[in-house]
Amino acid sequence: MIYFDNSATTVCLPEAAEAARRYMTEEYFNPAAAYAPAVRLERDISQARSAIASKLGASAQELVFTSGGTESNNTALIGSLSAMRGKGRVVISATEHPSVYETAMELRERDWDVQIAPVDETGRVRLDGLAALLTKDTRLVSCMHVNNESGAVNDVPAIHALVRRSCPEALLHVDGVQAFMREDPVPCDLYSVSGHKVHAPKGVGALYIRKGVRVKPYLIGGGQESGMRSGTTNAPAIMGFAAAVGGLDAHRAEYAEAVFAVKKRLFENLSRIRDVRLNGPEIGSGAAHILNMSFMGVRGEVLLNALSERGLLVSTGSACAAHKRGKNRILNAMGITGDRQDGAIRFSFSHFNTKAEADEAAALIEEQVTLLRRFRRR
Repeated sequence: MIYFDNSATTVCLPEAAEAARRYMTEEYFNPAAAYAPAVRLERDISQARSAIASKLGASAQELVFTSGGTESNNTALIGSLSAMRGKGRVVISATEHPSVYETAMELRERDWDVQIAPVDETGRVRLDGLAALLTKDTRLVSCMHVNNESGAVNDVPAIHALVRRSCPEALLHVDGVQAFMREDPVPCDLYSVSGHKVHAPKGVGALYIRKGVRVKPYLIGGGQESGMRSGTTNAPAIMGFAAAVGGLDAHRAEYAEAVFAVKKRLFENLSRIRDVRLNGPEIGSGAAHILNMSFMGVRGEVLLNALSERGLLVSTGSACAAHKRGKNRILNAMGITGDRQDGAIRFSFSHFNTKAEADEAAALIEEQVTLLRRFRRR
């Protein structure tokens, strides 16, 4: 099997899996309890919080553990706006993940003035288009750091400066799920991350909340996470998350180079196939781990199934939208329509992938594309 769908999820690092196992079977206590083993566990979680927060350039007090990216994004949008008086404008980019986009649509139903900022043909937020939407009553701006389908990397520092200049009271939320441990920290008020995208267990994530930003919790109960998220602390997943972050950080430059080498090799191989188009930024300008390409004359879903049957696992877009039929909202926003949209495939990589896999995958893809085009012409 060749797994080229690491934007959907990643394999758990051995040290992360071992940490989770240990905190399920040995240090299995509830950290809210008062006896010594539980106090020791709470101390371990505090150290994990500090370690993860440091990779965001944040303090431990600014990091809230969640169940993952979706909860972090929902909390950032709904929680911050619920803490404000009155309503106003919310601006998101056209290529946001469903956990931001659908939340914004729900806010629109609640009479918030939701506006969609355009992106260019590579998937990056257009600063001029965003600037035109920023008004004095703008309360929140939300944009991705790295787009999960195109690999476009937004200029968050420029967006942050624009928001501060145009509407100083507005909050800037950044969905950093695909950027965490891959891109450098950026200035913002809220930043979402997810464990299973960085080789940690599923079911854990975090939300950075800049000191002084008010966010209303919507899980009410025992007051865990400094009152921001009640519920029994998921210690095994949190400790696995910290172990994964530590494992990646120790080899960050080496892994990034290896991931990009696989992406570049696959792109060069696939570019030799007739009628293939790159969707997103130029090969060296986007995220190192995401490549989106269209195979003209072939339906992406059909090609995906053909490849899957032969052991190559890829995607046609966000895993959260994999079972929804219809047009691809992200590619539409980039101006990619018709046959080019129909034939789009996303490849995403980790440091476990190799250039040999890129060669093998490209040969299989060329074989199947040639075959499927022949059938389609009949």
